[in-house]
Amino acid sequence: MTETMARSPAITDQGLTRWVQLGLGLVCMMAISSPQYVWTLFTKPIGTALGVAPASLQVTFSLLIVLQTFFSPFQGWLVDKFGPRLLIGVGGLLSGLSWVFASYASSLTMLYLTYGVIGGLGTGIVYVGVVGQMVGWFPDRRGFAAGVVAAGYGMGAIVTTFPITNSLAAVGYQMTLLQYGAAFALIGLLAALGLKPAPMSAAMKADAPGVSTGTMLRSPIFWLMFAMMTMMSTSGLMVTSQMAAFAGEFGITKAVVWGLAALPLALTIDRFTNGLTRPFFGWVSDKIGRENTMCLAFALEGVAMALWLAFRGEPVLFVLLSGVVFFGWGEIFSLFPSTLTDTFGTRNATRNYGCLYMAQGIGAIFGGPMASLLHEATGTWTPVFGVAITADLLTAVLAITLLKPLRAKYMRAR
Repeated sequence: MTETMARSPAITDQGLTRWVQLGLGLVCMMAISSPQYVWTLFTKPIGTALGVAPASLQVTFSLLIVLQTFFSPFQGWLVDKFGPRLLIGVGGLLSGLSWVFASYASSLTMLYLTYGVIGGLGTGIVYVGVVGQMVGWFPDRRGFAAGVVAAGYGMGAIVTTFPITNSLAAVGYQMTLLQYGAAFALIGLLAALGLKPAPMSAAMKADAPGVSTGTMLRSPIFWLMFAMMTMMSTSGLMVTSQMAAFAGEFGITKAVVWGLAALPLALTIDRFTNGLTRPFFGWVSDKIGRENTMCLAFALEGVAMALWLAFRGEPVLFVLLSGVVFFGWGEIFSLFPSTLTDTFGTRNATRNYGCLYMAQGIGAIFGGPMASLLHEATGTWTPVFGVAITADLLTAVLAITLLKPLRAKYMRAR
């Protein structure tokens, strides 16, 4: 099987329908992106209000990602069984309501249950469901389609970062969670109502059946990809969850760049590059191969993080390099699902990607509370950055030296 499929009449016949589905999937992803990508803005006000240590507070973020990922194989099965409209609609509703409920949380336990558990379950259903649907609707452009909807998750917070920053200053974190959570729930639900199951065209049947999830789990290729995605998730989620903390230590929090506060400006640029990289590198991987693209992108993040640390006291470079870091990280959400589907087929694509997506949950633990504990133990962010940079560069090497030959051998045998 080649990495790109020839366009078939069945695919062409879908015409406008699949592009409408892509647009709706994009909106669903945008509606669930803020709980992850603006979490760092809430850490200081929530931590102060509840009187908790940073490492304990970061468990909330880890719960969000762990619940989002660890149940994704089961959630993927539910989407396949009951259809995307119902399950993704419920997921979008839960994601938004998690903020509404969190606005009333008066203890760390309640914050864990609302923002973490409910939010994680809701965003997980939407994320794995939408990605699974798009690789089905676009078997000829998997990397691009997965990248577009993943871009919605990465870029969704671009329109909320400055408004949420202003809202936190004006009305506090509780009212901000309440108002924005209600809006996210409504938008996610309405977009999901237009979703339809991906058709099983003749071309897809030729490409699939694919292998069962159990067979995939016995393959060393899957576990190599799982380890690689875990390492990349650790570095990216460390930055996502800890950025406000290390920006303060680097003297950036009160800095102004181009007339704007440096931290929310960096977060806004990050959302843009984190979204742009997903369809861009997805498209590149459709042209030059998945592993070649992985090596290029992962190495880019490692180098950018090293430069970021070296010039951490320069506000302009902090803002610009933060964008490069996310441009080198966010593409994992287009490259890994498309590579997995190329390798193991489309029949169980949603469920299979759900298994791989669990690596994101492990990365959240390492990048969240574990990174915070390492910082507390050493008194500096340098070793935390060192671990992240090493993980990026190691994963880039593994893509070329190990994953590429293993996949080539598997595909020849298949």
